[in-house]
Amino acid sequence: MREPILAAPELALSGISKQFGAFTALQDISLTVNKGEFVCLLGPSGCGKTTLLRMIAGLESCENGQIYQADRNITRASPAQRDYGIVFQSYALFPNLTVAANIAYGLKGRREDKERRVSELLALIGLPGIAQKYPAQLSGGQQQRVALARALATSPSLLLLDEPLSALDAQVREHLRSEIKALQQKLGITTIMVTHDQEEALTMADRIVVMNHGVIEQIGTPAQIYQQPASRFVADFVGHCNWIRGIATGVNTVQLGAAQLAVNPAKPLQAGEQYELFIRPEDVELLPEWQADEQHALAKLMHLELIGSIYRLKLSVAHWGGIELEVVASHREMAALRIDDGQLIPLRLPAQHLRCFGEVLKLDSLNAEAFSGEVAQ
Repeated sequence: MREPILAAPELALSGISKQFGAFTALQDISLTVNKGEFVCLLGPSGCGKTTLLRMIAGLESCENGQIYQADRNITRASPAQRDYGIVFQSYALFPNLTVAANIAYGLKGRREDKERRVSELLALIGLPGIAQKYPAQLSGGQQQRVALARALATSPSLLLLDEPLSALDAQVREHLRSEIKALQQKLGITTIMVTHDQEEALTMADRIVVMNHGVIEQIGTPAQIYQQPASRFVADFVGHCNWIRGIATGVNTVQLGAAQLAVNPAKPLQAGEQYELFIRPEDVELLPEWQADEQHALAKLMHLELIGSIYRLKLSVAHWGGIELEVVASHREMAALRIDDGQLIPLRLPAQHLRCFGEVLKLDSLNAEAFSGEVAQ
Protein backbone atom coordinates (compact mmCIF):
# COMPACT_ATOMS: atom_id res chain seq x y z
CA MET A 1 0.00 0.00 0.00
CA ARG A 2 1.37 3.42 -0.97
CA GLU A 3 2.06 6.07 1.62
CA PRO A 4 -0.29 9.09 1.25
CA ILE A 5 1.31 12.07 -0.45
CA LEU A 6 1.39 14.97 1.96
CA ALA A 7 0.75 18.44 0.54
CA ALA A 8 3.70 20.81 0.70
CA PRO A 9 3.28 23.66 3.19
CA GLU A 10 2.20 26.99 1.74
CA LEU A 11 5.36 28.56 3.15
CA ALA A 12 8.55 27.00 4.51
CA LEU A 13 11.46 28.90 6.08
CA SER A 14 14.72 27.14 6.88
CA GLY A 15 17.76 28.55 8.70
CA ILE A 16 16.85 32.22 8.11
CA SER A 17 19.34 34.71 9.55
CA LYS A 18 19.73 38.47 9.11
CA GLN A 19 22.39 40.95 10.22
CA PHE A 20 22.27 44.75 10.22
CA GLY A 21 25.92 45.59 10.78
CA ALA A 22 26.88 44.14 14.16
CA PHE A 23 23.21 43.67 15.13
CA THR A 24 21.66 40.22 14.68
CA ALA A 25 18.02 40.75 13.72
CA LEU A 26 17.23 37.07 13.05
CA GLN A 27 19.11 33.92 13.95
CA ASP A 28 18.44 30.48 12.45
CA ILE A 29 14.66 30.85 12.00
CA SER A 30 12.82 27.77 10.71
CA LEU A 31 9.05 27.69 10.29
CA THR A 32 6.38 26.04 8.15
CA VAL A 33 2.94 27.51 7.50
CA ASN A 34 0.22 25.26 6.13
CA LYS A 35 -2.34 26.19 3.50
CA GLY A 36 -5.28 28.11 4.98
CA GLU A 37 -3.53 28.63 8.32
CA PHE A 38 -3.54 31.90 10.28
CA VAL A 39 -0.15 32.37 11.96
CA CYS A 40 0.80 35.29 14.21
CA LEU A 41 4.38 36.43 14.72
CA LEU A 42 4.21 37.78 18.28
CA GLY A 43 6.86 39.60 20.26
CA PRO A 44 8.08 42.94 21.62
CA SER A 45 9.50 45.76 19.51
CA GLY A 46 12.88 44.84 18.07
CA CYS A 47 12.40 41.07 18.33
CA GLY A 48 12.71 40.56 14.55
CA LYS A 49 9.10 39.78 13.65
CA THR A 50 8.67 42.63 11.12
CA THR A 51 12.08 41.91 9.59
CA LEU A 52 10.99 38.29 9.10
CA LEU A 53 7.73 39.37 7.43
CA ARG A 54 9.62 41.74 5.13
CA MET A 55 11.98 38.92 4.15
CA ILE A 56 9.00 36.71 3.27
CA ALA A 57 7.71 39.59 1.13
CA GLY A 58 11.10 40.13 -0.53
CA LEU A 59 11.41 43.64 0.93
CA GLU A 60 14.54 42.59 2.85
CA SER A 61 17.29 40.41 1.42
CA CYS A 62 17.85 36.91 2.79
CA GLU A 63 21.51 36.47 3.75
CA ASN A 64 21.30 32.90 5.03
CA GLY A 65 18.65 30.21 4.72
CA GLN A 66 15.92 29.33 2.26
CA ILE A 67 12.32 30.46 1.70
CA TYR A 68 9.91 28.21 -0.21
CA GLN A 69 6.36 29.07 -1.21
CA ALA A 70 4.31 26.05 -2.30
CA ASP A 71 7.49 24.15 -3.25
CA ARG A 72 8.94 27.12 -5.20
CA ASN A 73 12.21 28.60 -3.98
CA ILE A 74 11.58 32.35 -3.62
CA THR A 75 14.67 33.14 -1.52
CA ARG A 76 16.12 35.43 -4.19
CA ALA A 77 12.87 36.30 -5.98
CA SER A 78 11.80 39.93 -6.25
CA PRO A 79 8.57 41.07 -4.52
CA ALA A 80 6.80 41.10 -7.91
CA GLN A 81 7.72 37.43 -8.42
CA ARG A 82 6.12 36.35 -5.14
CA ASP A 83 2.45 35.51 -4.75
CA TYR A 84 1.20 37.57 -1.81
CA GLY A 85 -0.87 40.56 -0.76
CA ILE A 86 0.31 42.81 2.06
CA VAL A 87 -1.38 45.24 4.46
CA PHE A 88 0.77 47.74 6.36
CA GLN A 89 0.16 49.44 9.68
CA SER A 90 -0.04 52.83 7.91
CA TYR A 91 -2.60 51.53 5.32
CA ALA A 92 -0.37 52.94 2.49
CA LEU A 93 -3.37 54.00 0.38
CA PHE A 94 -2.82 56.48 -2.44
CA PRO A 95 -4.49 59.72 -1.19
CA ASN A 96 -5.06 61.07 -4.71
CA LEU A 97 -6.90 57.94 -5.91
CA THR A 98 -10.46 56.89 -5.18
CA VAL A 99 -11.21 53.78 -3.16
CA ALA A 100 -12.01 51.93 -6.39
CA ALA A 101 -8.75 53.02 -8.00
CA ASN A 102 -6.76 52.03 -4.89
CA ILE A 103 -8.26 48.54 -4.88
CA ALA A 104 -7.85 48.09 -8.64
CA TYR A 105 -4.27 49.39 -8.66
CA GLY A 106 -2.63 45.97 -9.11
CA LEU A 107 -5.31 44.45 -11.33
CA LYS A 108 -4.83 43.75 -15.02
CA GLY A 109 -7.36 43.18 -17.77
CA ARG A 110 -10.46 44.90 -19.06
CA ARG A 111 -12.06 47.84 -17.31
CA GLU A 112 -15.36 46.03 -16.71
CA ASP A 113 -13.52 43.09 -15.13
CA LYS A 114 -11.70 45.44 -12.79
CA GLU A 115 -14.94 47.19 -11.84
CA ARG A 116 -16.62 43.85 -11.14
CA ARG A 117 -13.70 42.72 -8.97
CA VAL A 118 -13.73 46.01 -7.02
CA SER A 119 -17.49 45.66 -6.41
CA GLU A 120 -16.99 42.09 -5.17
CA LEU A 121 -14.25 43.15 -2.76
CA LEU A 122 -16.17 46.15 -1.42
CA ALA A 123 -19.12 43.86 -0.72
CA LEU A 124 -16.74 41.37 0.90
CA ILE A 125 -15.39 43.97 3.34
CA GLY A 126 -18.85 45.38 4.04
CA LEU A 127 -18.36 48.78 2.37
CA PRO A 128 -20.29 48.58 -0.90
CA GLY A 129 -21.08 52.27 -1.32
CA ILE A 130 -17.70 53.98 -1.05
CA ALA A 131 -16.07 53.23 -4.42
CA GLN A 132 -15.81 56.90 -5.44
CA LYS A 133 -14.69 58.26 -2.10
CA TYR A 134 -11.09 59.20 -1.28
CA PRO A 135 -9.06 57.81 1.66
CA ALA A 136 -9.24 61.13 3.55
CA GLN A 137 -13.04 60.82 3.61
CA LEU A 138 -12.88 57.47 5.44
CA SER A 139 -12.37 56.54 9.09
CA GLY A 140 -9.28 54.63 10.14
CA GLY A 141 -11.20 51.38 10.28
CA GLN A 142 -12.64 51.92 6.81
CA GLN A 143 -9.21 52.73 5.39
CA GLN A 144 -7.81 49.54 6.84
CA ARG A 145 -10.61 47.51 5.25
CA VAL A 146 -9.87 49.14 1.90
CA ALA A 147 -6.18 48.28 2.33
CA LEU A 148 -7.23 44.70 3.02
CA ALA A 149 -9.41 44.64 -0.11
CA ARG A 150 -6.50 45.93 -2.20
CA ALA A 151 -4.24 43.18 -0.79
CA LEU A 152 -6.85 40.56 -1.77
CA ALA A 153 -7.59 42.00 -5.21
CA THR A 154 -5.24 39.73 -7.17
CA SER A 155 -6.41 36.61 -5.25
CA PRO A 156 -2.97 35.89 -3.73
CA SER A 157 -2.25 32.58 -2.04
CA LEU A 158 -0.58 34.35 0.91
CA LEU A 159 -1.74 37.37 2.92
CA LEU A 160 0.82 39.31 4.99
CA LEU A 161 -0.40 41.68 7.72
CA ASP A 162 2.10 44.03 9.39
CA GLU A 163 0.50 45.21 12.66
CA PRO A 164 -2.66 46.12 10.70
CA LEU A 165 -4.74 47.20 13.71
CA SER A 166 -2.25 49.00 15.94
CA ALA A 167 -3.18 52.51 14.68
CA LEU A 168 -6.87 52.07 15.53
CA ASP A 169 -8.69 52.74 18.79
CA ALA A 170 -9.57 49.81 21.05
CA GLN A 171 -13.22 49.41 20.05
CA VAL A 172 -12.57 49.51 16.30
CA ARG A 173 -9.56 47.22 16.73
CA GLU A 174 -11.64 44.60 18.54
CA HIS A 175 -14.36 44.74 15.88
CA LEU A 176 -11.91 44.45 12.97
CA ARG A 177 -10.13 41.54 14.65
CA SER A 178 -13.20 39.37 14.37
CA GLU A 179 -13.97 40.64 10.85
CA ILE A 180 -10.48 39.87 9.52
CA LYS A 181 -10.49 36.41 11.10
CA ALA A 182 -13.96 35.64 9.68
CA LEU A 183 -12.88 36.86 6.24
CA GLN A 184 -9.68 34.79 6.35
CA GLN A 185 -11.66 31.67 7.23
CA LYS A 186 -14.23 32.35 4.50
CA LEU A 187 -11.56 32.77 1.82
CA GLY A 188 -9.28 30.05 3.22
CA ILE A 189 -6.27 32.25 2.54
CA THR A 190 -2.98 31.49 4.27
CA THR A 191 -2.22 34.47 6.51
CA ILE A 192 0.79 35.64 8.50
CA MET A 193 0.26 38.58 10.84
CA VAL A 194 2.85 40.52 12.82
CA THR A 195 1.66 41.87 16.17
CA HIS A 196 2.95 42.85 19.58
CA ASP A 197 -0.56 42.56 21.03
CA GLN A 198 -0.99 39.23 22.85
CA GLU A 199 -4.79 39.52 22.82
CA GLU A 200 -4.79 39.88 19.02
CA ALA A 201 -2.61 36.80 18.67
CA LEU A 202 -4.62 34.70 21.13
CA THR A 203 -7.98 35.52 19.53
CA MET A 204 -7.00 35.42 15.84
CA ALA A 205 -4.25 32.86 15.32
CA ASP A 206 -4.38 29.15 14.63
CA ARG A 207 -0.74 29.08 15.74
CA ILE A 208 1.45 31.68 17.43
CA VAL A 209 5.19 32.12 16.87
CA VAL A 210 6.62 33.90 19.93
CA MET A 211 9.85 35.73 19.08
CA ASN A 212 12.48 37.40 21.25
CA HIS A 213 15.87 38.88 20.31
CA GLY A 214 15.79 37.41 16.81
CA VAL A 215 14.99 33.82 17.80
CA ILE A 216 11.81 31.77 18.14
CA GLU A 217 10.99 31.06 21.78
CA GLN A 218 7.95 28.87 21.12
CA ILE A 219 5.51 27.82 18.39
CA GLY A 220 2.09 26.52 19.36
CA THR A 221 -1.66 27.00 19.43
CA PRO A 222 -2.98 29.90 21.53
CA ALA A 223 -3.93 27.41 24.27
CA GLN A 224 -0.46 25.83 24.25
CA ILE A 225 1.30 29.19 24.35
CA TYR A 226 -0.81 30.42 27.26
CA GLN A 227 -1.22 27.23 29.28
CA GLN A 228 2.13 25.56 28.56
CA PRO A 229 4.72 28.33 28.04
CA ALA A 230 8.13 26.97 27.08
CA SER A 231 10.18 29.69 28.79
CA ARG A 232 9.95 32.45 31.35
CA PHE A 233 9.87 35.00 28.53
CA VAL A 234 6.79 33.38 26.95
CA ALA A 235 5.04 33.05 30.33
CA ASP A 236 5.71 36.73 31.07
CA PHE A 237 4.93 38.13 27.63
CA VAL A 238 1.68 36.24 27.09
CA GLY A 239 -0.47 36.99 30.11
CA HIS A 240 0.43 37.74 33.72
CA CYS A 241 2.27 35.43 36.10
CA ASN A 242 3.01 35.26 39.80
CA TRP A 243 6.67 34.26 40.26
CA ILE A 244 7.49 32.52 43.54
CA ARG A 245 10.89 31.31 44.77
CA GLY A 246 11.23 28.14 46.79
CA ILE A 247 13.60 25.27 47.68
CA ALA A 248 12.86 21.77 46.42
CA THR A 249 12.22 19.08 49.03
CA GLY A 250 11.50 16.36 46.45
CA VAL A 251 11.03 15.77 42.73
CA ASN A 252 7.72 17.68 42.77
CA THR A 253 7.55 19.45 46.15
CA VAL A 254 8.98 22.75 47.41
CA GLN A 255 9.37 24.46 50.75
CA LEU A 256 7.60 27.81 50.73
CA GLY A 257 7.90 29.62 54.05
CA ALA A 258 6.46 27.30 56.69
CA ALA A 259 4.72 25.01 54.20
CA GLN A 260 5.63 22.26 51.78
CA LEU A 261 3.66 22.49 48.53
CA ALA A 262 3.17 20.07 45.65
CA VAL A 263 4.05 21.55 42.24
CA ASN A 264 3.92 20.61 38.56
CA PRO A 265 7.51 20.93 37.25
CA ALA A 266 8.58 20.51 33.63
CA LYS A 267 11.20 18.04 34.86
CA PRO A 268 11.98 16.46 38.28
CA LEU A 269 13.34 18.88 40.85
CA GLN A 270 16.56 18.31 42.79
CA ALA A 271 16.08 18.38 46.55
CA GLY A 272 17.89 21.28 48.21
CA GLU A 273 18.09 23.39 45.05
CA GLN A 274 16.35 26.73 44.60
CA TYR A 275 13.68 27.13 41.92
CA GLU A 276 11.29 29.72 40.58
CA LEU A 277 7.65 28.68 40.37
CA PHE A 278 4.85 30.43 38.53
CA ILE A 279 1.07 30.46 38.57
CA ARG A 280 -1.40 32.53 36.56
CA PRO A 281 -3.51 35.01 38.60
CA GLU A 282 -6.74 33.30 37.49
CA ASP A 283 -5.46 29.90 38.69
CA VAL A 284 -5.14 31.01 42.33
CA GLU A 285 -8.33 29.83 44.02
CA LEU A 286 -10.12 32.08 46.52
CA LEU A 287 -12.18 30.04 48.98
CA PRO A 288 -15.22 30.82 51.15
CA GLU A 289 -13.71 29.03 54.17
CA TRP A 290 -10.37 27.78 55.49
CA GLN A 291 -9.25 24.20 54.81
CA ALA A 292 -6.39 22.45 56.62
CA ASP A 293 -4.11 21.50 53.73
CA GLU A 294 -0.54 22.38 52.67
CA GLN A 295 -1.81 23.95 49.43
CA HIS A 296 -4.08 26.28 51.47
CA ALA A 297 -3.27 29.43 53.44
CA LEU A 298 -4.78 32.66 54.68
CA ALA A 299 -3.93 35.78 52.69
CA LYS A 300 -4.26 39.42 53.64
CA LEU A 301 -5.89 41.74 51.11
CA MET A 302 -3.42 44.53 50.29
CA HIS A 303 -5.09 46.16 47.29
CA LEU A 304 -8.23 45.76 45.22
CA GLU A 305 -9.11 47.31 41.86
CA LEU A 306 -11.95 46.92 39.41
CA ILE A 307 -10.98 46.33 35.76
CA GLY A 308 -14.23 46.09 33.84
CA SER A 309 -15.48 42.52 34.04
CA ILE A 310 -12.95 41.40 36.66
CA TYR A 311 -11.37 42.46 39.94
CA ARG A 312 -7.62 42.37 40.49
CA LEU A 313 -6.48 41.65 44.02
CA LYS A 314 -3.03 41.93 45.59
CA LEU A 315 -2.65 39.50 48.48
CA SER A 316 0.11 38.84 51.02
CA VAL A 317 0.57 35.34 52.48
CA ALA A 318 2.58 35.26 55.73
CA HIS A 319 2.46 31.45 56.02
CA TRP A 320 4.24 31.11 52.66
CA GLY A 321 7.13 33.40 53.58
CA GLY A 322 5.32 36.70 53.06
CA ILE A 323 4.93 36.26 49.30
CA GLU A 324 2.64 38.61 47.42
CA LEU A 325 0.22 37.24 44.83
CA GLU A 326 -1.86 38.83 42.10
CA VAL A 327 -5.28 37.21 41.79
CA VAL A 328 -8.18 37.94 39.45
CA ALA A 329 -11.78 37.24 40.36
CA SER A 330 -15.17 37.66 38.71
CA HIS A 331 -17.96 39.87 40.04
CA ARG A 332 -19.82 36.72 41.09
CA GLU A 333 -16.84 35.42 43.07
CA MET A 334 -16.35 38.76 44.77
CA ALA A 335 -20.04 38.98 45.72
CA ALA A 336 -19.93 35.47 47.23
CA LEU A 337 -16.72 36.11 49.20
CA ARG A 338 -17.76 39.57 50.51
CA ILE A 339 -14.16 40.73 50.69
CA ASP A 340 -13.15 43.85 52.66
CA ASP A 341 -9.80 45.68 53.01
CA GLY A 342 -7.49 43.96 55.48
CA GLN A 343 -9.61 40.82 55.56
CA LEU A 344 -7.91 37.42 55.74
CA ILE A 345 -8.97 35.36 52.73
CA PRO A 346 -8.53 31.58 52.44
CA LEU A 347 -6.83 30.62 49.18
CA ARG A 348 -5.32 27.62 47.46
CA LEU A 349 -2.53 27.09 44.97
CA PRO A 350 -3.60 24.02 42.93
CA ALA A 351 -0.58 21.76 42.36
CA GLN A 352 -1.37 21.27 38.64
CA HIS A 353 -1.21 25.04 38.04
CA LEU A 354 1.86 25.71 40.22
CA ARG A 355 4.51 25.13 37.60
CA CYS A 356 8.27 25.32 37.24
CA PHE A 357 10.61 25.19 34.23
CA GLY A 358 13.06 23.15 36.30
CA GLU A 359 15.90 25.66 36.02
CA VAL A 360 18.00 25.83 39.19
CA LEU A 361 18.40 29.36 40.57
CA LYS A 362 21.90 30.45 41.49
CA LEU A 363 21.08 33.30 43.86
CA ASP A 364 23.37 33.42 46.89
CA SER A 365 21.09 35.83 48.70
CA LEU A 366 18.13 33.47 48.53
CA ASN A 367 17.57 31.10 51.45
CA ALA A 368 14.82 29.01 52.97
CA GLU A 369 13.89 31.69 55.50
CA ALA A 370 13.63 34.59 53.07
CA PHE A 371 11.44 33.99 50.06
CA SER A 372 9.70 36.73 48.12
CA GLY A 373 7.06 36.59 45.43
CA GLU A 374 6.95 38.70 42.30
CA VAL A 375 4.13 39.57 39.95
CA ALA A 376 5.06 40.04 36.32
CA GLN A 377 3.37 43.13 34.95
